[in-house]
Order: sequence, then C-alpha cells, then structure tokens
Amino acid sequence: MDFSTMIPELISALPLTLAIMFVAMIVGFVLALIATTFRVRRVLVISQLADLYVSYARSVPVVLQLFVAFYGLPLLFSLFGIKDFLSANVAAMVGLSLYHGGYLSEVMRPAYLAVERGQHDAADSLGYTFGQKVTRIVGPQAVHIALPGYGNAIMYLIHNVALVMYIGAADVMATAHLVMERDYNQYQFETYLVLAVIYSLLCLIAWLIVRMFERRSPMYVPTTVTGRAARIASI
Repeated sequence: MDFSTMIPELISALPLTLAIMFVAMIVGFVLALIATTFRVRRVLVISQLADLYVSYARSVPVVLQLFVAFYGLPLLFSLFGIKDFLSANVAAMVGLSLYHGGYLSEVMRPAYLAVERGQHDAADSLGYTFGQKVTRIVGPQAVHIALPGYGNAIMYLIHNVALVMYIGAADVMATAHLVMERDYNQYQFETYLVLAVIYSLLCLIAWLIVRMFERRSPMYVPTTVTGRAARIASI
C-alpha cells in the first residue's frame, strides 16, 4: 500500500462522514433551539424534560449515546411492530444529533441570559411577543455571544463523528481501519497521519466559517480598535 492507493479509499468514505456530520449539525441545532426555548421560558413539565435531555446529552459519553441509539431505538420501535428500520448510519445520525443538541443548548441558553436585562425589559415595555423579542432585539445579541461556543461545539461534533465506527458506520475512520487490517497493519502511522490531516482540515473550515460570521456580526469589534482603546485608556 502507498499514499496513491490509500488516500482515494479514505476520500471515498468522506461523503458519508460529511453526511452524518451535517445531519447531526442541522437536527442538533433544531433540538437545541427547542430545548433552549423551553428552558428559558420555564414551561411546567416540558422544561424539566428539556433539562433532563440536556443533562443526558452532556453527562453520558458520546460513544455510549451511540450505543443507546443503535441498540435502544430498535427495541423501542419494536413495541409498535416496527422492525429492521435502523441502520448503523441512521443510528449514528440520531445519536450525534441528540448529543449535539444537548451540548449546543448549553451554549445558547447562557448566551440568551447574557444579554443585558434592560434589553429584555425594553422589548417587554414595547409589547413585543417572545418571538418578536428574540428575533428583533435579544436574538442578534445572543447570536454574537454564542458564536465562539458554537464554533467549539461544531469542532467537538467533527471529532466525535470518528466514534461512529464502533456501531458499524463505514465512515473515514472505519475505512482507515479496514485498510490497515487488509495490509496487516504495516502503515498505521501513515494512515493515522492522513486521518489527522483530514480532520484538521474539516475543523479549519468550520473555524473559518464561524469566524466569518463573527466578523459580519453588527456587534463585532476589531482587535485593532480594542487595542487602540486600551492604549488610550492607559495614558
């Protein structure tokens, strides 16, 4: 085996890795938005269930959450007579979506609460509904505060996609292990080095995208401006 044959095999598994990542990213964001809304508004029973969900997602190791999704969901659906519908790839998407949603909720909720209380009161005094307050006043400020934490959450998700191999999903990591086993583990270092480059590039792209949104935020202050202000204040 050499790089000319190994790299195409790894790249062939990249679309599945990206599909699992993007599905978990989108579904997890929606789950986080719903959970954060109920945790902020404190609706009886539903808010407690949202707290329980977030606690589960943050407390249970990600690989164990994948096992729960892979082995537990078929048992649950079998009670309704539904069988053999959950593949390893779908289970990976479900498990990572639940994890990402719970983790991201703990980024969104503090960002929402970090907005100055006067902003909330001003929106309430104008008669805004909760939805109007979030979309017009509090939301844009909370988004700016949450962006760095959201970037970290995306990177953690990229790292944890590598764990789906343990439930049989044929992602990049699983493909790399198959390649190494086929060649009697002769080129482990080279294979892991290529994997490190792939995951590093994915994280770099995610960081650049989040950074772009940070710079486009109306609340963004360039570091040169803050540095100049600090020097003036010290005089």
